[in-house]
Amino acid sequence: MKRTIMLTALGIALALGTKTAQAQGQALQQLLLNIEKLTQLKSILSDMRTGYQIYQQGYGMVSNLSKGNFSLHQTFYNGLLQVSPAVRNYGRIAEIARLQARLISEYKSKQALFLRSGTFSAGELSYLSKVYGHLVTKTLSDAEELANILLSGKLRMSDAERISAIDRIYSGSSDRLQFLRYFNDQGMALSLQRSKESADARTIGKLYGLQ
Repeated sequence: MKRTIMLTALGIALALGTKTAQAQGQALQQLLLNIEKLTQLKSILSDMRTGYQIYQQGYGMVSNLSKGNFSLHQTFYNGLLQVSPAVRNYGRIAEIARLQARLISEYKSKQALFLRSGTFSAGELSYLSKVYGHLVTKTLSDAEELANILLSGKLRMSDAERISAIDRIYSGSSDRLQFLRYFNDQGMALSLQRSKESADARTIGKLYGLQ
């Protein structure tokens, strides 16, 4: 993980230093795609905050939205899930939901600040969006896998295998959130450095809540 972070950080430094007309043109197109993608993700990720309600017949999933609630819905733990109590009541299920919700909340907050700061080029903002998009894609993939693990009719797995898979998802979710925070910190540091060079450090500091 440390090696991955170091390599990614190097990639960030290289990418942020590249300011070409081609990158700027691609950035505009990428930003438009990101807006559309984020609009679609908003509904899906809102469902993740409250968990899933399972129909008794067909094991169909329906969303039960609850704005602002980042924990799994109580029905997630009830008899609607056709898996054993050992799996159904495993504490890391709720922790995964919290980690994923924090990732979405924190990336959206920092991305908005970076856009407002005026310290990044269009090409750099495009790179930031790609990194965020990758993290979100992996988060959604984990959410889908977790749902399948918790539906006994989806995968043929023993309780031990399900719990092991949940542990793996938890570890990945935790690593991604840690990387996101590191990535955001590096972006803020670069933004502040550039603002000092342009005599606008105080304004940028207030934007990031540092003053």
